[in-house]
Amino acid sequence: MRVRILYHDHCFDGAASAAYFSRFIGDHVHPGAEFLYTGMAHKASQIFEDSLFDGDENAIVDFKYSSNDKLTWWFDHHQSAFLTQEDAEHHSRDVSGRKMFDPGYRSCTRYIATMTRERWGYQPNDLDDLVQWADVIDGALYRDAAEATGLAAPAMKLTLVIEAAKGSGIVQKIIGWMRHHTLDEIIAMPEVREIYEPLHERHLRSIEVIGRTAHCDNGVLFFDLVNEGLDGYNKFIPYHLFPQSVYTVSVLLASFRTKVSVGSNPWATGDLKHNLASICERYGGGGHPRVGAISFERGEVDRARQVASEILAELKT
Repeated sequence: MRVRILYHDHCFDGAASAAYFSRFIGDHVHPGAEFLYTGMAHKASQIFEDSLFDGDENAIVDFKYSSNDKLTWWFDHHQSAFLTQEDAEHHSRDVSGRKMFDPGYRSCTRYIATMTRERWGYQPNDLDDLVQWADVIDGALYRDAAEATGLAAPAMKLTLVIEAAKGSGIVQKIIGWMRHHTLDEIIAMPEVREIYEPLHERHLRSIEVIGRTAHCDNGVLFFDLVNEGLDGYNKFIPYHLFPQSVYTVSVLLASFRTKVSVGSNPWATGDLKHNLASICERYGGGGHPRVGAISFERGEVDRARQVASEILAELKT
């Protein structure tokens, strides 16, 4: 039995979701199954090619829905889970009971853990810490921004490796380890430590760069990393450096896309007035009410900057 799992790549919750789901399938549904993983990234033109679904069972976790007939399992918790209205309607007609969606959950890992326990009685207690950290990281349940950027806990160090490592190879190794190892054991592995150390140096540099280039106006922070040689950053750095900010908008250039990120300060007082996923959806992106993103083709830097400018103006109102 070959089980193909498509997961949200370079995301702690995506990796943890893939690990929890494959542990469930291996323990409860198909003992002895062979697992194959494919990391998925949000792109300007999101397409699920038929060749992606090459397993005897095919699953998507923590990523958008596909109406492909070969898809047998799906779990997601993002508001922007459907690429088209037709996909949403296709999902509404599903009778398998194995394609599940609930944007009320902070993490997809918690959602999978809850559904597999309630529907199939599956509850591996040794994965409780993994589930809890997926909730903390994806739900921004830190005490403050200093904790979120300090990387003291093994889970936070592992998040840096998952989010910033080049390629998907180490992420998929981590998924395999997460099934049976603690987070402390994984981050202590020599292969992981070797990757972590230079990434930690880059993390410290990103704090310096954002502090130098960001500007806050009327509670909205903006910075542009296109020319800074950084294709990512810890999303809590802005609120650590500028605690008065309510929203953040940034533009960055990655190897395969130009990205506009939009976030909100988890420690801001008062109710937030904007649904960031809904704003991003207007430009072809999506996410959660408190955090979202939009992907453009790599050469569309000017377009990305224009969209960022429009979102900045809207958030300042």
